[in-house]
Amino acid sequence: MYIYEQHFSLQRVDLLHVETQLKKRWSVDYKWGRRQANIWDSQTNFIYTIPNFDDVLTKIATVFHSHSHYKAIRNYALNRWYNFQSSIAVEQIFNEHKRVRKVQYSKDREKDFYIDGIPFDLKTSVYPAGYDKPVDVAISDPTDLAKWLYVNQSKQARFHQANRLFLVLHKKDGEHWKLKAELSWIKLLIDTYLDDYDETKLMQLKHSVGIVKTDIILGCR
Repeated sequence: MYIYEQHFSLQRVDLLHVETQLKKRWSVDYKWGRRQANIWDSQTNFIYTIPNFDDVLTKIATVFHSHSHYKAIRNYALNRWYNFQSSIAVEQIFNEHKRVRKVQYSKDREKDFYIDGIPFDLKTSVYPAGYDKPVDVAISDPTDLAKWLYVNQSKQARFHQANRLFLVLHKKDGEHWKLKAELSWIKLLIDTYLDDYDETKLMQLKHSVGIVKTDIILGCR
């Protein structure tokens, strides 16, 4: 497991723009209001095509101004937009590194990229509220957290049977979600991990039909 504790840095202009837009999201409370639902997903799919925060706010106001649950659906749309924009940027950061090769088929459900020829499915998340152990325990025993993530971030709580690389973000004040906007910092920790990447240090987890290789990049601030 790679653990990174640091503060700020930035590279490309496009990442700077996305980071600036994502940080504007901090001005509105991060509340879902309801569980993810297909109908609200379909009604807010415009978030995929709007890169700027002010524009997405305007679109939400235009489309849902008379909605009976306006504030709830606004928050829902903003959260989807925030998570999507961050995830696209994070995946790009990986794909730009010399040790990483993109998958040919963009909708591949088993993997997002290869690191030195090994396929990985990337999962970026905040430190999970459902994992009832403090971050110090996760640092000292990353295998336990990896097992928990494999089960609890898979459909129907079934052990996912592919290699996964977990980027897990932890903020001391508990507002872990804000770290998804810190793209300059995320780029630094990803590049540092990839520069020092060593296949022999990957965790190996057994499951019903074989073994998966995995690792955790734990970013703490």
